[in-house]
Amino acid sequence: MLGRTLIALGCAMALGACSTMDEGGGAPAASASTPAADAQPPFPSTYQRYPGRPTALVGATVYDGRGGRIDNGTVLLRDGEVIEVGSGLSTEGYDVIDGSGKFVTPGVIDIHSHLGDYPSPSVDAHSDGNEATSPTTPEVWVEHSVWPQDPGFSRALANGGVTSLQILPGSANLMGGRSVTLKNVPARTVQGMKFPGAPYGFKMACGENPKRVYGNRGRMPSTRMGNFAVNRQTWLDAKAYAAGDRKRRDLGNETLAGVLDGDILVHNHCYRADEMALVMDMAKEMGYKVTAFHHAVEAYKIGDLLRENDVCSAIWADWYGFKMESYDGIPENAALLWKSGACVVIHSDDANGIQRLNQEAAKAQAAGQRMGLDIPDADLVGWFTYNAAKAMGIEKMTGSLEAGKMADVVLWNGDPLSVYSRPEKVWVDGALLYDAMDRKRRPVSDFELGQPGEGDVK
Repeated sequence: MLGRTLIALGCAMALGACSTMDEGGGAPAASASTPAADAQPPFPSTYQRYPGRPTALVGATVYDGRGGRIDNGTVLLRDGEVIEVGSGLSTEGYDVIDGSGKFVTPGVIDIHSHLGDYPSPSVDAHSDGNEATSPTTPEVWVEHSVWPQDPGFSRALANGGVTSLQILPGSANLMGGRSVTLKNVPARTVQGMKFPGAPYGFKMACGENPKRVYGNRGRMPSTRMGNFAVNRQTWLDAKAYAAGDRKRRDLGNETLAGVLDGDILVHNHCYRADEMALVMDMAKEMGYKVTAFHHAVEAYKIGDLLRENDVCSAIWADWYGFKMESYDGIPENAALLWKSGACVVIHSDDANGIQRLNQEAAKAQAAGQRMGLDIPDADLVGWFTYNAAKAMGIEKMTGSLEAGKMADVVLWNGDPLSVYSRPEKVWVDGALLYDAMDRKRRPVSDFELGQPGEGDVK
């Protein structure tokens, strides 16, 4: 079956050197200020794209992820890249796919996922997302917990059109460690999925989770003021390390120095508006920048501050009320952020939600419409494609349908903002990895082989 073939092909590719794609392979090089500037970074990406065919998608409605819409459009893919997007383009030399009555978008991107570090089946033996032994653990890297055999990856591809995703540590700690960005492809190792050239992220958390976890153990922090005190002292210590010669290796301080250098992007779990404002002030004090607040159910209260500080809000459409700090969430959150000119990203934080980010965005759009805000469909698509890529630092490579970018593309069988539509075909770097019309082109992890429901994508 093709599932086995794809895995086997991934195995063969993993034996090769780092990716030879034009975008470059491996993790970003170390900062020039560090002794290891010329050294190969540890755990480099070994990702190589699967083989594809020159493909022309013709006659579909095309959303480019940047707010553009083309009716009766054409998208040309070749050698792993988007070659051209427009209408009436020549398709000579391409395999032509008739997209009449269908829709094309960039591949869906989830900025907040725990696939692989909290994989299925959800059992204690698989619980690897929180190193909940200290309130600050910047030394851990989540990729060392990611299980590439998680069946959730293929479900996200087939049901949600997800082509790239950021895996984050959990939120028990104020500083949870490094994140990793993956291409959603079958591979034997996490390095075989690792997005070439993507910067690392750094997971932070404020509010209830850290103070509950450590307060219940009778140690600091047990309050929100304790949260900030521990954070600030940790940053002060990191600044002293970063200002030194950095010759004595310290994994935690290496990560924090990378944040201070601007090479590692901060993704901060935070719910309340007042805390987000305080975190942005702390970031200014310590010399780093918050890239995105995640969950951010009260972001609508400070849309102007988020816009002015160029901070994205990675949010759900309507989750709220499951703990006190989420009580004041409203379904109009995304729409009000959009109205304020702030960056909106729809995220999942959930193995099921990742399979319908398009629908979550549509729910947020509908909430805006009910209060008189008419958000164009073409803008909305960017909430789960380009804006996510921007906040993850990969927008120059993916997230929109533009010439020269990775050919991460979804052909939907109907309007992607309808609950009745689903991906019909999904390409990752120009390789057709899922085809609803071909049962042999549905990746299945080795773990699933022989299991009940093997490869089920309903």
